[in-house]
Amino acid sequence: MLLHDIVTTSGAVAATRSRKAKVAAIVELLARAEVDELEVVTAYLGGTLLQRRTGLGWRGLTTLPPPAESPSLEVREVDAAFAALSILSGAGSQAARSAAVVELFGRATAEEQAWLRGVVTGEVRQGALDALVQEAVAAAAGVHLTAVRRAAMLSGSTVSVARTAFTGGEEALAAVGLEVLRPVLPMLASSAPSVSEAMTKAGKEGPVSIDTKLDGIRIQVHRDGDTVRIATRTLEDITARLPEVVEVALGLPASSFVLDGEALALDESGRPRPFQETASRTAQASGVHVTPYFFDLLHLDGTDLLEAPLTERVAALEGLVPGEHLTERVVTDDPEEAETFVARVLAAGHEGVVVKDPSAPYDAGRRGASWVKVKPVHTLDLVVLAVEWGSGRRRGWLSNIHLGARDESNESGFVMLGKTFKGMTDEVLAWQTERFLALETHREGHVVHVRPEQVVEIAIDGVQRSPRYPAGMALRFARVVRYRDDKTPAEADTVQTVRELFER
Repeated sequence: MLLHDIVTTSGAVAATRSRKAKVAAIVELLARAEVDELEVVTAYLGGTLLQRRTGLGWRGLTTLPPPAESPSLEVREVDAAFAALSILSGAGSQAARSAAVVELFGRATAEEQAWLRGVVTGEVRQGALDALVQEAVAAAAGVHLTAVRRAAMLSGSTVSVARTAFTGGEEALAAVGLEVLRPVLPMLASSAPSVSEAMTKAGKEGPVSIDTKLDGIRIQVHRDGDTVRIATRTLEDITARLPEVVEVALGLPASSFVLDGEALALDESGRPRPFQETASRTAQASGVHVTPYFFDLLHLDGTDLLEAPLTERVAALEGLVPGEHLTERVVTDDPEEAETFVARVLAAGHEGVVVKDPSAPYDAGRRGASWVKVKPVHTLDLVVLAVEWGSGRRRGWLSNIHLGARDESNESGFVMLGKTFKGMTDEVLAWQTERFLALETHREGHVVHVRPEQVVEIAIDGVQRSPRYPAGMALRFARVVRYRDDKTPAEADTVQTVRELFER
């Protein structure tokens, strides 16, 4: 298959707001792909590369060779070129990378060059989110969407199951299961403004499990014999950066397991340290010690527990992990007892609680009513779309950030909801200036537009009606809580979530 076919389909997908039309365009192209092209074609249709890192950035692609007059690049050739780029290192690698860029982009047409630049820098704005690609894979392969979703969650990505869907159908997809040492997408929590509402949502009328919500880094710990693997919520392998967590895992009385939990930096009194310290510790090896706390168990010595109710998983968890590494929880149907527990959690310096349905299975990769998080201050995870240069004492720093929520109906994939310059220390200003200049796409006066890659947690007092922004809503008293390097833009809150808050 030619890269030209991908680019043409990407353009067609971007040109329509119809979900049905987007899926139909992707289905048509997937149906034409050869079996050994399916993984790369699926990735490209989703606007991503198979390679996690290529060593290329926006600045390295500002000057390109003259484009080819006619299309000739095949998708397999493009993937091979990026694979070669991803392993370049050491002396002479910069020159080799530049030569490889000239070779690849010199064979691409002007439209292909623009698309390749976009996919490298994360700027393919076609509105083909992973959920749409899953629908297309299911339709093109003639299998049920639920089977594709389940297999993608357990294998870690839609790309990894595309070939399975086409070559093995429903039976092969059903055979995809949890595999120790292969991370699965973590179960996620929805939100509620109060504990009582969360209890009603998660437990219906019965008792619920209320877990402490730690302000750390989500970790999934796999062990098979003497081998331990630790993954983040985005499935990045950070095993080498957390030797203290590896030590805890190797000390547990089992030969194989998969644990879900958080890694947290604590001060001398046992209170959580600022999130940024934990984040820096998991981003790179440093002197900050982290302690693991676990709240779920997905597998134990040959037995998968994904379909088991939470009560059964917790019983097995408590039999495996010592109390000092367990997340504190209470099981109750008494709102007063729940509020007392929440007050104790907040007094200990933690973020809030997660209210859970004791009968629910572990729904990998899904966000529903079985887990409901409650924080004392309402926060949203939004994406930075642009930044303005500061004035006065902030002159020389990028200051006022433009905030967007995910919106599938929007061509760019995001809709702007407001701006803020509040909650930023001098250290944050210096960091975000460097960060957003690296993500810059273009400028309009004092506004620096950036690739929508950086997630930021924003505290707000509410949402108000506003004709100033496309969604008709604006954030009230927005201020920065922290930057979330542990979350991808695909995990940011949706405009529908914000609209529900506005309606309340």
